[in-house]
Amino acid sequence: MKYVIIGAGPAGVVAAETLRKNDLSADITMISGEGPYPHSRMAIPYFLTGRIEESGTWLRKNEDHFENLGITIVDGCVSHVDTAPRKVTLDEGQVLEYDKLLIASGASPLRPPVPGLDRPGVYHCWTLEDSRNIVQRAAPGSDVVLMGAGFIGCIILEAMLERGVNLTVIEAEDRMVPRMMNQTAGDMIKKWCLKKGVTVLTSTRATSVDEAGGKLSVSVDKGDAVAADLVVVATGVKSNTGFLEDTGIKMEEGILIDDNFCSSDSNIYAAGDCAKGREYGSDSWVMHAIQPTATEHGRQAALNMIGVPVTYQGSLSMNVLDTAGLISASFGKWDGVGGDHAESIDQDNFRYLRLEFDDDHLVGALSLGRTDRIGCIRGLIQRAKPLGVWKARLMANPNLVAEAFVGLSQ
Repeated sequence: MKYVIIGAGPAGVVAAETLRKNDLSADITMISGEGPYPHSRMAIPYFLTGRIEESGTWLRKNEDHFENLGITIVDGCVSHVDTAPRKVTLDEGQVLEYDKLLIASGASPLRPPVPGLDRPGVYHCWTLEDSRNIVQRAAPGSDVVLMGAGFIGCIILEAMLERGVNLTVIEAEDRMVPRMMNQTAGDMIKKWCLKKGVTVLTSTRATSVDEAGGKLSVSVDKGDAVAADLVVVATGVKSNTGFLEDTGIKMEEGILIDDNFCSSDSNIYAAGDCAKGREYGSDSWVMHAIQPTATEHGRQAALNMIGVPVTYQGSLSMNVLDTAGLISASFGKWDGVGGDHAESIDQDNFRYLRLEFDDDHLVGALSLGRTDRIGCIRGLIQRAKPLGVWKARLMANPNLVAEAFVGLSQ
């Protein structure tokens, strides 16, 4: 059996290992567009800070790991997939045949329509090559502009602060981390960053990147231009699915998959950031671009590919973020479903908790400034058990989530 995996991120790597574990004679090829050593994008900020070497970003630390497993890694980019003859063609013309194909191609950064983003000194923080360029320019005391204050942007923010730069953050939305935090939590994160010496411009759009006085100059729609030695762009991502044009595979932002990770083509599966699958506890199909989801996708997709039927129960939206030392987390339907909610706010100590209910079920939550209840909140949502008397108690004091979790576990 010939298995080909497009992508060498967490989903692709775990899938390849799972295939080998369950099929010792299989021919397994994994296509990586970023060199021979699959790495974790989540580790790149640690490379930026200097805490780890480049090899510290590798998903598997032994450079012979995949060779020892008999997994072939091909360094290249896919240009097209031909579904009828079951072939994958790379940019340089190499053709790989497959019996089963897993698309775990991940996502790529979105480039906003801002003139001047092609200038030297402007980078995304997505690849190791990006990181090498950023490290060269992000010297202590240098002026850095970060475009975007979403999840990825805030991770980069922390790395830049550790490098001792003068940092300005430009965010088009009215709060920080808008796709993960509500107005209250987003404003608290902004206040925290301001106390750390970061200039944060929310409800502000960059309009161009120019050069002035030997430096970059970022013009904005509100206020004066910002001088910079380095501009880092972190304004969202999109699925890598361009090579599937004209294949007929059903897509909606990403590749639509069923509960067994199969696409509309019975020989093609998808996993990770490029796959749109079931959301936990609902009938909705979503894309959750988070590493734990990608890893579980890869494992279960591989099992289904080899004929071991595993029904996916859906992914729970869950993000945990460290922004310059302030921990924030969002779970499930954190923005609510029109039901009751309960809040606990301590502005002075940067602590916040909001619970979202659907009848007497906990369906979403936001947390800021604490880490001791994250597992309990996740457990209450995933169990989907009626809260009973605990709903009234949580409405009166949402900080009782740990007690509710224990009480409902008995």
